[in-house]
Amino acid sequence: MRIIVNEITLPFLGKIDLSGSILFVFFICLLCVVAFEFVNGFHDTANAVATVIYTKALKPMVAVPWSGFFNFLGVFTGGVAVAMGILKLVPLNELMALPVKVGACMVLAVLVASIIWNLGTWYLGIPCSSSHTLIGAMIGASLAFTFYYGGGGVNWDKAKEIGLSLIMSPLFGFGAAALLMYFLKNVIKAESLFHIPAGEDRPPILIRLLLITTCTLVSFFHGSNDGQKGVGLLMLILIAFLPAKFALDHSVPNDKILLSLNNTEQVLQRATSTNTDNHDADSLQASIVKTKEWIINRNENDDAQTFKFRKQIQTVSKQIKNLSASTNIRISDADRATLADASKHMTSITDYAPVWVIATISISLGIGTMIGWKRIVLTIGEKIGKEHLNYAQGATAEMVAAATIGLSTGFGLPVSTTHVLSSGIAGAMVASKGTKNLNNNTLKNIALAWVLTLPVSIILALTLFALFHLFV
Repeated sequence: MRIIVNEITLPFLGKIDLSGSILFVFFICLLCVVAFEFVNGFHDTANAVATVIYTKALKPMVAVPWSGFFNFLGVFTGGVAVAMGILKLVPLNELMALPVKVGACMVLAVLVASIIWNLGTWYLGIPCSSSHTLIGAMIGASLAFTFYYGGGGVNWDKAKEIGLSLIMSPLFGFGAAALLMYFLKNVIKAESLFHIPAGEDRPPILIRLLLITTCTLVSFFHGSNDGQKGVGLLMLILIAFLPAKFALDHSVPNDKILLSLNNTEQVLQRATSTNTDNHDADSLQASIVKTKEWIINRNENDDAQTFKFRKQIQTVSKQIKNLSASTNIRISDADRATLADASKHMTSITDYAPVWVIATISISLGIGTMIGWKRIVLTIGEKIGKEHLNYAQGATAEMVAAATIGLSTGFGLPVSTTHVLSSGIAGAMVASKGTKNLNNNTLKNIALAWVLTLPVSIILALTLFALFHLFV
């Protein structure tokens, strides 16, 4: 018997209408995404706090809450570009047009696969990438979706872009850390920087401040990048279960949308008067007219109309962006800026996350950061190299990691904090005493996890989607 829950009202979600079984799965998914971000926090804590704890710059009882707080700030202020990039891996538009249970299967498969692999590698003390895990799980679930329903599957263009980012970032981390360490060793030559802490040794005050600063930056940028993955996951849940409510940002008033469209039309009028080839401009003009008609006539409570309007907004946004970047049409710099603003505004209607979503992920990541740090701190501090980590190596690796993650966030690309920092430490150690200073066994374990994460998480998610499809 199908039990309908009529107009149940929940905080932030408002009135929702889901069958009893689907409502139960919805709450399970919400708990799972909070659990994933919590696990992400304590799984990746060591990436930020390893050096300050291991070098005695801060005690664990201070370093871990400190890192947790800046992880929280990073998520809250980092925007949603990375989150939306993650979402674009899966066939969202096709998913919204199917029964809710299909979205439930996809979401559960992604979440459970990610949590299983993250917990397993954490238990073994292996610095594994939550980014690789999540992306692999999303690819696996999308492949399963294609097998069962055909049509849109993995967004391979976006997958290649993200994959390149994940591959290049640790290589950059290794090379940049090696160069920076070489500079410190041969130009700065401060002996205190190269001391290996032993017993109750504590670094001099300036070095302590340097290590605390790098820890703070890695924590903040980890939140701004990894935390956004949780935001993307939570938005996937909301769009899968409650598409009419969350497929579009309904807080944006129609008059603001119309203002952006009117400003674009004014640019088009000037462009068509000075250019002979107006194909792109004419196509955009037709789309604007159609979008205005949708705004006037659409019913916000009609799921089908919401999905179509979302596609229309995406089409207009893409056309405006392409026209702005086109070299085939003469447009003034001021008009290009107007088009860029209009495209950004139109994109924000579909690529958004409510404040409460960001707050939920921020708190989950921040609390998770305060737990479970010991296992991987030992790997980072003692097992990557044959010698224990010195001050310069720790500071170098974290400076490079913070810069790499910060730049990637700015470009809206996910990176692995774990692999960037681990490769940075390896690079710093190679610059100190060559490759003989590396612990090959630990590096093999990290490399093995790096190689296995994508295929394992893809297979896990694909299998779980098939299982959930039988029972949900």
